Amino acid sequence: MSVVEVSARLRQEVGKAVVGQERAIDQVLVAILANGHILLEGVPGIAKTLLVRTMAKALALDFTRIQFTPDLMPSDVIGTNVFDPKTTDFRLRKGPVFTQILLADEINRTPPKTQAALLEAMEERQVTIDGIRYPLPSPFLVFATQNPIEFEGTYPLPEAQQDRFLLKVLLEYPPGNVEVEVLKRFHLGFRSQNLEQAGVQAIVDLDGLASLRQEVEAVQIEERIFQYVYDLVASTRKANDILVGASPRAGLALVACSKAVASLRGRNFVIPDDVKELALPILRHRVLLRPEAEVEGLTVDRVLTSLVDAQVVPR
Repeated sequence: MSVVEVSARLRQEVGKAVVGQERAIDQVLVAILANGHILLEGVPGIAKTLLVRTMAKALALDFTRIQFTPDLMPSDVIGTNVFDPKTTDFRLRKGPVFTQILLADEINRTPPKTQAALLEAMEERQVTIDGIRYPLPSPFLVFATQNPIEFEGTYPLPEAQQDRFLLKVLLEYPPGNVEVEVLKRFHLGFRSQNLEQAGVQAIVDLDGLASLRQEVEAVQIEERIFQYVYDLVASTRKANDILVGASPRAGLALVACSKAVASLRGRNFVIPDDVKELALPILRHRVLLRPEAEVEGLTVDRVLTSLVDAQVVPR
């Protein structure tokens, strides 16, 4: 099956458990196709965790959830060597990071030391325990959820770790008609803890996912699109309201995601609209506003939107 066919079936399966959030679902699909990690931000109870659990089930991938708390230690994430008195030797006790889809739930509720335990895993797809490197399963994707940082009891993610996320997706309150549908489903017996009850089924295996990614890799990009991507990223480094602009990794993310978007739209070539569609989710966590801009009430998305609109679109 093609990317278009599989994505349509994935949306259908996810829709059995998650009502609405179509934009977030599409962006999660983009991250999966582009083999990148994703950061989901929204208030509690907005279906962040449910979305990830349902997508993992529809993809038939191993899934592990870590509830990040203030007392969570790095060894609780990556694992540690423990002494076995029977063999008088140490043996590796793997942590929950040894999985295919890792849900780092409420990642900003744990201190930076534990947050940093994921850095090597996210970048290198491996972890180092007592000086020995251990490869992680393939594929390995981190889906982290967090509450808005202005809420109490949270620790803002370090810039280095935020940059490891391919996308930062904001989940907002659903429209009234969607929330009413959620209430109706609850009344009829649906519970988010029981995805089998919702009838969510796997529709693609590992080989199928690899084939989809090959299709994405084959998408063509013209020279003018590369220049457009660079100009967009470079504009964040020159903007008066931005203190720290996006790194070259942001450009790589724009290229990878625009190819995934083109595949989702049934094309084997990238157009400027593909780049623009994912510009905010890719850039919003990679730039820092100047303090005076924040005092004036500007937001990252507002500044980035103006930069995207100001770019000359290649023809």
